[in-house]
Amino acid sequence: MSDKGSKSYLFSIVLVAVLGGLLFGYDTAVISGAERGLQAFFMGAKDFTYTTFLHGFTSSSALIGCIIGSAFSGYFANKYGRKKTLFIAGICFFLSAAGSYYPEFLFFEKGVPTKDLLIAFNLYRVLGGLGVGTASAICPMYIAEIAPAERRGALVSWNQFAIIFGQLVVYFVNLVILGDHIAPKMEALAEGINEIVNGAALAADGNWSITTGWRLMFGSECVPAALFTILILLVPETPRYLAMTGKGDKALKVLTKINGESKAQQILSDIKNTVTEKKEKLLTYGGLVIFIGIMLSVFQQIVGINAVLYYAPRIFESLGMGDPMFQTVLMGVVNISFTLVAIFTVEKLGRRPLLITGSLGMAVGALGVALADIVPGLPGIIGVISVMIYSASFMFSWGPICWVLISEIFPNTIRGGAVAIAVAFQWISNFAVSASFVPMYTWSPGFTYGLYCVFCIIAAVFVWKLVPETKGKTLEDMTALWKERGRKN
Repeated sequence: MSDKGSKSYLFSIVLVAVLGGLLFGYDTAVISGAERGLQAFFMGAKDFTYTTFLHGFTSSSALIGCIIGSAFSGYFANKYGRKKTLFIAGICFFLSAAGSYYPEFLFFEKGVPTKDLLIAFNLYRVLGGLGVGTASAICPMYIAEIAPAERRGALVSWNQFAIIFGQLVVYFVNLVILGDHIAPKMEALAEGINEIVNGAALAADGNWSITTGWRLMFGSECVPAALFTILILLVPETPRYLAMTGKGDKALKVLTKINGESKAQQILSDIKNTVTEKKEKLLTYGGLVIFIGIMLSVFQQIVGINAVLYYAPRIFESLGMGDPMFQTVLMGVVNISFTLVAIFTVEKLGRRPLLITGSLGMAVGALGVALADIVPGLPGIIGVISVMIYSASFMFSWGPICWVLISEIFPNTIRGGAVAIAVAFQWISNFAVSASFVPMYTWSPGFTYGLYCVFCIIAAVFVWKLVPETKGKTLEDMTALWKERGRKN
């Protein structure tokens, strides 16, 4: 091994960690293809009425788990370590995928929709949400604590690439699974004609999309979930956590493999200087750093991006420009491409310029979608292009860079708890946006995207005024930065 460390070792560790990001994207996006078949299935229940409200809750119930998982991720990461916490997340992913595929397991008759089965299904989705919430907080933290300072931004950005890649993969998987199985009942549901679906009709018709398709979509997640759960056992614990728990020798071994011997000694010394001073409370460095972390998370969501990602097929369908599933896949390709822009520029341009530029680009895209609705006679292609601009601008800015900043902005001694709080606020905001989007969009698409446009502009101002640049700084430098800011205040 050279004194510069092993790039292949670092790459292999990060590759395993970003599988957690892929599962994050896969689990949150799988519902986009499955929700209509799922809706038709439960509308066949005889012991209760499956309303649009219940369907909205069922479609977003995983977010409840995301909020809980992210809120407790800091506790588990500090008590059991980053690696063991990710292993627990992997178990949650796998059990959720298997349970969502076959929610009748042990207790219910297969293929018979009932109220109790709906409760069981939602519990499995919440379990998956626990995995997503945990992975969303710990995967970027793990990568940030493993990576050298000069590569940290790019490597953490790969986690966002994995999230978007996971979404793109599941779009393709859903498309392949669905195939030609779009039956008249599914089309009728798209138009809101609910009364044609009942238990007898389901049993007689044997509609594949309603009885089987949605199950395969959820069950397909078992493969990447099992792979992640096994591979995470093979990677090391982060040197920051090892040093904080008195395992300096093990921390040095990991740092040496990644950075080389001489640099590893220096990094370990810096880590020990920041983690052995005392057990510090969350507000030791003042409230500003916590506020900035929370607001980074909040702005990442209230700019409205997940409303597009979760409901993309319905949005494109309303614009009337061809096959909505094909356009959703195309959007996934655009998202992947522009996430790569962030990965290859974040260490050159810095975090702040990308966030500000992306915010303004999203504002332009959101304004275009609003105008497509408000101005009579504008062709639908204007709305489609504007959605693409909006989504692409997010993918090279707030998508990856928010995770980079959250993983690196907090001092070592409070990182676990502070990241958990910030990410919990992210999922709360995500739930609020997802729950409010459909009624707002139904009432006025122009107002909805006009509001997102305003939030994008406010986000740009927030970054310009408050967020520090962290490019090239070590995680230990953040301790000094916030101590200095605290003295000035």
